[in-house]
This record gives sequence, structure tokens and C-alpha cells, in this order.
Amino acid sequence: MAETILKETQLRLVFDMGLNEKGKQVFKFKNYSNVKTSSSADSLLAAAAAIAELQTNTLFGVERNDSNMLQA
Repeated sequence: MAETILKETQLRLVFDMGLNEKGKQVFKFKNYSNVKTSSSADSLLAAAAAIAELQTNTLFGVERNDSNMLQA
């Protein structure tokens, strides 16, 4: 049976940059690597909120990106 092993976690903040000249929503992404794989959703959201306070743009969303390894 295959097993999934969590290798690394990345935190991605999505910022609202407003509308472009065609009226389409524009987003900017900031990625933070070397996040502890054992971090809870609450702690990641708190870290994202703290980082967002230092930014001039509005925080639109927060994503957690996990990299996994499959092993037989």
C-alpha cells in the first residue's frame, strides 16, 4: 500500500491589486518557504495576518501548499 510523506509546507498570501484597464481583478502573490510542516491552520492564518499588516495592499486570501512524497 502506498504511503504519503509530507516533505515541505509553503505559505502563500494573495493580495488584491484592484482592477486592470479591462476591468479584470488583479492579484499579487507572496510565497514564504521553510514553514514548519506541523503548523496548524490557525497559526498560519495568524502569521499571514501579521505579515499582511506590514503590506500596503489588501489581503485577499491565504493558501497552504504542501509537497508530498509517495512511497510504496
